[in-house]
Amino acid sequence: MVRTRIARFLAIALIGLWGLSLAATAQAQDRRPVYIAEIRGVINPFAARYLDRVLDEARARDAQLVVLKLDTPGGLDSSMREMIQDILASPVPVAVYVTPAGARAASAGLFLLMAGHVAAMAPSTNTGAAHPVGLGGDTDEVMTSKVVNDAAATIRALAEERRRNAEWAERAVRESESVTETEALELNVIDLVARDLDDLLQQIDGRTIRTAQGDVTLDLAGAPRRELTMNLAERFMHLLADPNLAFILLTVGTIGIIAELYNPGALFPGITGVIALILAFLSLGSLPTNWAGVALLALAMGLLVAELYTEGTGILGIGAVVAFLLGGLILFRPLRPGSPALPEIGVDTRLVGGATVLMAAFVLLVATQVARARKAPPLTGYEHYIGQIAEVRQALKPIGRVWFEGQYWFARTKSGEEVAEGQSVRVVGLDGLTLLVEPAEDEGLASSERPSR
Repeated sequence: MVRTRIARFLAIALIGLWGLSLAATAQAQDRRPVYIAEIRGVINPFAARYLDRVLDEARARDAQLVVLKLDTPGGLDSSMREMIQDILASPVPVAVYVTPAGARAASAGLFLLMAGHVAAMAPSTNTGAAHPVGLGGDTDEVMTSKVVNDAAATIRALAEERRRNAEWAERAVRESESVTETEALELNVIDLVARDLDDLLQQIDGRTIRTAQGDVTLDLAGAPRRELTMNLAERFMHLLADPNLAFILLTVGTIGIIAELYNPGALFPGITGVIALILAFLSLGSLPTNWAGVALLALAMGLLVAELYTEGTGILGIGAVVAFLLGGLILFRPLRPGSPALPEIGVDTRLVGGATVLMAAFVLLVATQVARARKAPPLTGYEHYIGQIAEVRQALKPIGRVWFEGQYWFARTKSGEEVAEGQSVRVVGLDGLTLLVEPAEDEGLASSERPSR
């Protein structure tokens, strides 16, 4: 009897706990979610499209917060401004969080940090350094001043909108100042320092945030989290926004096209080269490209083609190597003042040097092969027959038949003399399809060339 009561009590308790668990799960599912996105690397059109997709889905799912994990050296001004506009217009609050330890929000990253409804940094991170780069000395001071003033006004407006330190933000643009997370918090550049995502959400739980569509009070305790990472296509496109990879693709494309022109019909080098060039130009479109560098690389390709089809002495090939080297060095070095959103971007000089050596070796190989081909006796046509040895298979009186290059030919002695069967003759001319020959004493065909009787 006692055992029965205990069993009933345990069953009721388990059913009650199960019901509470279901209720808690249902309540959590009914809670508005927190979306988590992440951008690492250069800010480019692909990163802008990714953030736009995240914000659209967060709005459609009625999310209460989007956390953007950020680690960037900067990027394109146009892409940065698209992202800023999306954040400012978002009805869902956006917390820009510089993480993990060692990450940075430099150049364009600082603008995005200032645009966030919540600005946070992890320990051992930094932000700032938003002065124009790649100016090349005293290049166009008026243009530099315009670029700096425009960027300073933009970041000041963002800081004032979010009630942060506008004076320091302007100095970061004008004087390229950088600060650690502790200094940023003391200067009111950011709102908080958070150890990790849990700490961030805990610190801002209950905070009221002003958005484009009114105030939003965050209720983050127990809110479901949804990570929305880049899809495969976005990751691939974002990966292409690497100056070193762009240069490698240009190099592979150039060599592939030249190899196909040197050996028509090989197909593989040509197809590989075309694909590499398409990807390279896709990459260049997402980077601050100096098109003078691209023009020099195109000139290098043109000179290599000319070297293949002209009676050159290697001068065109040398010019191609020089143009290739200069193009690689200035490929991402702007001739005009760059945007403060732009990081210091360039191809690794060691990569340029190695690729140039590879290109020089390729040019030397091609030039050597072309020179040999020009000096070698022709393999087809009238000239090919002159001096070759044939074997008389039907006595020449003075016309007969000879065995030559694996087949029978009609032949006639040029002097009109007779030559017996089995003797060797040398070709000295061609009359239509009849070989003109003369006796060739002590010379014969290799046994492998003789026909079987």
